Amino acid sequence: MAFINHATKNLAIKIVYYGPGLSGKTTNLRYLYFKLDPSSRGDLICLETETERTFFFDLLPIKAGLIGDFRIHIQLLTVPGQVFYEASRKSVLKGADGLVFVADSQIPLLDANLESFDGMRKNLLDYDMDLNLMPLVFQYNKRDLDSLIPVETFNNLLNPNGLPYLEASAINGVGVIETLREIIKLTIPPVSKKVFEKGEERKEDVEKKEEPKKKKEVKFVFSGKVTPVTLKKIKIESKEDIEKEIEKLTKEFTEESKE
Repeated sequence: MAFINHATKNLAIKIVYYGPGLSGKTTNLRYLYFKLDPSSRGDLICLETETERTFFFDLLPIKAGLIGDFRIHIQLLTVPGQVFYEASRKSVLKGADGLVFVADSQIPLLDANLESFDGMRKNLLDYDMDLNLMPLVFQYNKRDLDSLIPVETFNNLLNPNGLPYLEASAINGVGVIETLREIIKLTIPPVSKKVFEKGEERKEDVEKKEEPKKKKEVKFVFSGKVTPVTLKKIKIESKEDIEKEIEKLTKEFTEESKE
């Protein structure tokens, strides 16, 4: 669920990149970090275990303009693809406002894609979240390789309802920005309705007058310069720490200096 700070007029929206291990979720975030102007994003953060064997997930906060008087902050998160981190994947999904499913297009990994997608659906149900009601974009990644799963097969098995999908080569930046724009376009309207609609109705009742609604100005600032990717690492010990750290980072980012 989106985090709103009425005092500072900031709204944080959570979008999770989900998919099997090594499908390209982190590659998406790193490319976005690389291309976004530093004024439009925060640090690329990796939470890792004490053993440093593997990262639990990556987080990239970005600033996305205005909705009315509220500054919009998008938290992009990845989930660990490995099966033995099921509890961590579930923790990252909690409160998600939108989803990007990053599928690996290599033929031998078809079953891994299907298993990961089914796991995402089941994890959402544990939070009483219906996948059919979630903003969702499919990214069919690694289309630059040989021996690929046909797009038609992906759509038949993963996307029979005809939701938005993009072919991508995240390592080359192909389809990455387009995927972000598509999921933001799907996520902003339902979040705006949930967060602002009731407050606007009460305000109209009190003022007894009609005013034109302020235009939504969701945008990103990209830079032509090459930005070195530096990672901020945070140690965690349990899945409970994941939820606490996400909440802490959300509050910190939305309370930073004004745009």
